[in-house]
Amino acid sequence: MRRPDVVSIAFVVPVQGPTGIYGPSCLACCQLAVEELNARNGIAGRQIELVQVDAGRSPEVVAEEVGQLVDSGRVDAVAGWHISAVRVAITRRIGGRVVYAFAAMHEGSDDTPGVFMLGERPINQLLPATQWLREHHGARRWVVVGNDYIYPRATASVAQEALQETSSEVVGATYVALGTEDFSPVIAQLEATKADGVIMLLMGQDAVHFNRQFARAGLSDHLLRLSPAIEENTLLGAGSDANHGVYAAAAYFDGLQTVESGEFAQRYCARFGPFAPALNAVGESCYEAIRFLARLGEVSGSIAMSSVAALPTGHFYDSPRGLLRLDGNLVDQDVYLAAADGLEFKIQEQIAHTAQAM
Repeated sequence: MRRPDVVSIAFVVPVQGPTGIYGPSCLACCQLAVEELNARNGIAGRQIELVQVDAGRSPEVVAEEVGQLVDSGRVDAVAGWHISAVRVAITRRIGGRVVYAFAAMHEGSDDTPGVFMLGERPINQLLPATQWLREHHGARRWVVVGNDYIYPRATASVAQEALQETSSEVVGATYVALGTEDFSPVIAQLEATKADGVIMLLMGQDAVHFNRQFARAGLSDHLLRLSPAIEENTLLGAGSDANHGVYAAAAYFDGLQTVESGEFAQRYCARFGPFAPALNAVGESCYEAIRFLARLGEVSGSIAMSSVAALPTGHFYDSPRGLLRLDGNLVDQDVYLAAADGLEFKIQEQIAHTAQAM
């Protein structure tokens, strides 16, 4: 029987499959969050324990494991980074029964009670980035290359509709199965395109394979690549030669020069040493998810579903990403555009702000 002074969280992150490349960073960042919180007050005075669930399997399998944990009372909440297809399956299985801190960038909405969408969204991530690239590099015509599930398709649809009101446009889209390794048909289409850039909505190892084949085809010389999902592990996996012309939009980068991010990076490096998994937006988002649950417990007295309403919309709180603002069940946050420089990202500009209307 679980001790009453312990709060148990199903921590759902991929450790296999195409998105398994993110797993070590997610696990390390979450471990740091738990250790820091348990050294103080835990969550609402209760020590935190994690029950790890591998999100790299099929959404239905992941959802059933999480569902059994909730059914048995083994966990009090769900948190982690995983693709939206997994989130949808989990909410169908356990929606409204426990608080669910979904850390990943997302397509923009999920009205399931108790679900908090903590990541970036197209309106404050992808759309400002396309505007910046239009102004600075003249990129107006975009093609989408994405994995074939809800997040890439919904995000591309939002982008296509929003860009209709600007001088930019989405002129084509191609979707491939998660786990694709051979992108030669996609590369052939891109070689014939008259677009200025590619909006990459590919996850993990798929983005690595795509970037390598894109560069080998010589497309880096005349097509930009913009992604809301690519991060430092993906740069490392693809190799320096494959990263020329890659841009990423995210609320966190390892090289982000803010006080909050700098302090977080120092603590991370002090805890895990020089050979730690790469710091990146995906891993750091898992730190955010655990810290969000602690914030909920601090304001509401617990993280039970009955306490969720006590966390008001418009609530501000601090994090390594800076000042965050709760907007319903979404989070407004500063977003930055960065350019790949070999195996690192260099921040170009802040493209969205926490306090502005989204």
